[in-house]
Amino acid sequence: MAAVAGIAWLGGLRLNLTPSEPLGLWRIAPLDRPAAVGDLVFICPPPGPVSDFGLERGYFRRGPCDGGSAPLIKTIVARSGAVVVIGADVEIDGVSLPRSRLSPVDGQGRLLSPWAGGVVPPGFIFLHSSFAGSYDSRYFGPVPEAGLLGLARPVLVLDP
Repeated sequence: MAAVAGIAWLGGLRLNLTPSEPLGLWRIAPLDRPAAVGDLVFICPPPGPVSDFGLERGYFRRGPCDGGSAPLIKTIVARSGAVVVIGADVEIDGVSLPRSRLSPVDGQGRLLSPWAGGVVPPGFIFLHSSFAGSYDSRYFGPVPEAGLLGLARPVLVLDP
C-alpha cells in the first residue's frame, strides 16, 4: 500500500480531503504557460506565518511543502498589479468577486483577521475558493507565485 501511495505521489496524484474543492483524487498537471486568472492550481503556501497559522488551526494538512503543509487547491483570482479591496467581501480592480464574503470567525468560533488589501506585488498571486469556510488570500493575502506546482485536475472526485 505504501509503495502504491509513493508511486501515485511521484506521478502527481494527490488526495483532497478538504471541502475547499471536491473531495477525491486530483492530479497536478504541468503548467507550460504563465499562470492566469481563473486557473485552478496546486500551490504550496509560503513557509512562515501563513503555513504556521494554517497548520496550527488545522486549516492546512501536513505535507511536503517548505512550511510543512500539504499543497492547497485554489483558484487564482488576481495577479501582480491587481488592486484588491477587502470589505464584507472582496473586490478586485473594482469588480466584486462572487462568493467571497468574509467571516469574522472560523467554524470553531475562533477570530479570523482579513488581509488589509492593496496591490498584489510582483511575483505574487491572490487565491480564492468559493467554499465559504475556505482559508485563502482573503485572510492571508497574496502568496509567491514560486509556490505553484501546476494545474489542479480532478481524476476521481465527489462533489457533494
